[in-house]
Amino acid sequence: MNTSVYIAKRYLLSTKKMHAVNIISGISMLGVFIGSAALIIILSVFNGLEKVILSMYNNFTPELKIEPKYGKAFSPDNPVLQKLKQDNRIFSYTEVLQERALLRYGDRQVIATVKGVSDDFLKNKQLDSTIINGSFTISAGGEATAVVGAVLQGSLGVNVHDHLTSLQVYSPNKNSSVSSINPADEFTVRYIYPAGIFSVQQEFDDLLIVPLGFMRGLLSEPTDVSSVELNFKKGTNVLAVQKDLEDQLDKRKFTVKNRYEQNTLLYKTLHVEKWAVFAILSFVLLIATFNIIGSLTMLVIDKKKDIAILTSLGAGKSLIQGIFFFEGMLISLIGCVGGIIIGLIFCLLQQKYGFITMGGDLTIVNAYPVAFKASDFILVFLTVASIAVVASGISARLSVKGLSDFKQDL
Repeated sequence: MNTSVYIAKRYLLSTKKMHAVNIISGISMLGVFIGSAALIIILSVFNGLEKVILSMYNNFTPELKIEPKYGKAFSPDNPVLQKLKQDNRIFSYTEVLQERALLRYGDRQVIATVKGVSDDFLKNKQLDSTIINGSFTISAGGEATAVVGAVLQGSLGVNVHDHLTSLQVYSPNKNSSVSSINPADEFTVRYIYPAGIFSVQQEFDDLLIVPLGFMRGLLSEPTDVSSVELNFKKGTNVLAVQKDLEDQLDKRKFTVKNRYEQNTLLYKTLHVEKWAVFAILSFVLLIATFNIIGSLTMLVIDKKKDIAILTSLGAGKSLIQGIFFFEGMLISLIGCVGGIIIGLIFCLLQQKYGFITMGGDLTIVNAYPVAFKASDFILVFLTVASIAVVASGISARLSVKGLSDFKQDL
């Protein structure tokens, strides 16, 4: 074993005497321990929250979305799109026609987004998990039905069990005469009964989901669509498919977006929040780790006699510096490894038992979710190790200052 490491370990683990230096070293180690554990727990919780939020968004967000680069609609008769329908990698090919419209229910009214979808939209089995009342049905007995977002339901007071009151959907009539005397002639009105209420996130909860045929009748749009939404079978390289479609489709007319590009702000927000918290906790950890400088400085003073004896026996400055450098590293790394292990155990218990709840009556998760990434553990270890190297290096330099004075004192 390296002489410096051996002596450093003896200083750290010696149980013969308990001095103030040992207590301060223990406090420094405890600070690193708590900081490391906190980092692991916080990063794992953020991973869990990110996973839950993205899974909810993915219920309504396709893996790829093809939209017109300019304008609101395009013809789906494009040869590339027609060929996609026969692609055996495709799980669902959904044609979407979407527009803002005036909705009335009873004596209430609100302007909202109405999304008409083809039958493939219902292939997503996760849709049922978003329902809080009724069922996710857009056709019953050959009649069109609607699924209402929770925000929209709150604004209109929709009751899915009231089979006598329908939703009235108003859209500007493209074929109306400008000089029409009757204002009602300016609008196309369609009636539809609500079948279910869904809740995902506010971005989606103000949607009214209806069959594509109902939407075509409302907008008098027999062929065009607002977008084509694609989901793929497991194992498909979605990014490779996206690149192929971008190469085949006219880039001047179409855009192909993956889930990240459809929700760029969401992904950026999740990452910024996570790394902002990491930066704050790392700063706290930095302060805790630099306490080691104080404890090692006191250790140098306490071990003046030992230093003088070692130098008299021929120990050079590098050996003396090594002792206090490795002392600082041992304090930091023991605290770090212990913190990581305790943080991991805490997260595993939370994952299994969910003893820390989020509060409130949430329909998706009640307890704080936890997810692990190996990169987080590596990052925490490297962060502590980097800070420890700097702090221990400073302490090691201080240990050889006044070395000649130590010899004279001896």
